[in-house]
Amino acid sequence: MSAQIKYAYLKGHTWLYRRNYPRDVAVALGSQALKQSLKTGDPATARVRAAEVNSRWETQVAQVRQVSEEALSDAQATAQQRPWEQDTTTALAHLRSTLEASGVAKQRDFSAVRKTPKTAIGASSRVYLRRRSNELRPGGYKSVRYSIGLFVSRYGDRSLCSLTRKDGQEFLGLIGQLSPVIGKSETTRGLGLDQLVRFSAQGSARITARTQKRIWAQVNHWLDWVVYEGQLEVNPFRSVRFEPRVRPKPYAVPTDEEVSTLLRTEDQVLRPVMLTCLLSGMRAGEAAGLLRRDLVHKGNLGTFVHVRPNELRLLKTDAAERLVPVHPLLEELFLGLPSRGPLFPDVSVNLVTKAFTKLRARQKLKRPGLVFHSTRKWFVTQCERTGVPEHWTASLVGHQSARSENGLTYGIYSAGISDAQKRGIVDQIRLPCVV
Repeated sequence: MSAQIKYAYLKGHTWLYRRNYPRDVAVALGSQALKQSLKTGDPATARVRAAEVNSRWETQVAQVRQVSEEALSDAQATAQQRPWEQDTTTALAHLRSTLEASGVAKQRDFSAVRKTPKTAIGASSRVYLRRRSNELRPGGYKSVRYSIGLFVSRYGDRSLCSLTRKDGQEFLGLIGQLSPVIGKSETTRGLGLDQLVRFSAQGSARITARTQKRIWAQVNHWLDWVVYEGQLEVNPFRSVRFEPRVRPKPYAVPTDEEVSTLLRTEDQVLRPVMLTCLLSGMRAGEAAGLLRRDLVHKGNLGTFVHVRPNELRLLKTDAAERLVPVHPLLEELFLGLPSRGPLFPDVSVNLVTKAFTKLRARQKLKRPGLVFHSTRKWFVTQCERTGVPEHWTASLVGHQSARSENGLTYGIYSAGISDAQKRGIVDQIRLPCVV
């Protein structure tokens, strides 16, 4: 869940500030709002910078009003000395030139402030989705498109400015009635929100609070973008509280017996990736996107993997970029992989997760929560059981920890653990079977 910062929101990996001017100030400046990039993706830094911009906004509003009052109410001048007062357009031009001369407003080609045009919800959503398709990975874009599609299917013919708080409450109530079956049934494909609610009424199962919150958050993110683009004064849904309680659903940690069973697979595509994740703690996407140039040699400390963004994949967070020592068993494995380009050609996260599901079914491993991501939990658990401090493990797996080198405050004073310490941690990881 992203942090909440007043007058700012997160777009992609960057915080943006937007605050509307009062109507009288907007007319004088010829601008509806103060917009500015905070040039950071870190919430703590963004909060400080937003406060600075907010202070500048308040100062500017006060100065505009003061200069405007002085320019338009000169008690000593006669009507003949103030010919611009008889014409509204001339008076406004006089006021703006005065503001420019005083330095309160930047010199610009002012145009009259127009009322926010009425934009159809469906049209706005299409523009937003086109932009997001260029910013998100396929899986993330598909999720956003589905959530906004649900909203548009019911409210798409209306204008953005007609949305109210009651519409938000109604939408929340409707998505809470949806069944988890709708995403798996061919008969529900292409149906709108009202039709899906009627279909869901045939059963008692409902989507989880976590899924409801995801849909709600993605619709709100779109409406925040609409506000930033000036198509709406304020997001009417921001005051609607999400009531359902989200309960954590942790992944299972594989037992030694389960790890041995999984590694006995004859799947020569899945097995190397699974072994890599077990012995490095990498996510499926991080392992599938490894390139030969990501392997860095550090003398007597051996080979390290530089987990970083590349043309095959992005990283989940800024903290995910890190150096991880290559386990001795992986050294041997990597020798047999391509000498340039991707280490695992034609392997994707989708292929890995589906292959793991089939492997689980073949081996009759039906324990709830046992998924491919469990390999990462197994690595973290092995570190914990060998006495590795939490913030050291966080540095290896790319987690944000209060005391890790990726933490904001502690990271200012600490350079993090050394490569030798990382090597010592990884080398003591032992598989429960001979590979």
